[in-house]
Amino acid sequence: MNPPRFKIGQRFNTSGKYPRQCTVVDILRTYNSAGALVSVRYVAEHEFLGQKILDNNVLETTIAKGLVEA
Repeated sequence: MNPPRFKIGQRFNTSGKYPRQCTVVDILRTYNSAGALVSVRYVAEHEFLGQKILDNNVLETTIAKGLVEA
């Protein structure tokens, strides 16, 4: 498995009828008992009605599709 492709602070737009601009705030790595990296997931946040909303299970593909260039 490859190391994380995106860094903390990367911004992206979600897809769907009401897209939101999200920011990666953490990277979750899962290892098996042999110490090999099994999966990489991202934690993203966006603002909704003045509150910070976290999504704890964002895939790399979701970020790649909606990438916002800084």
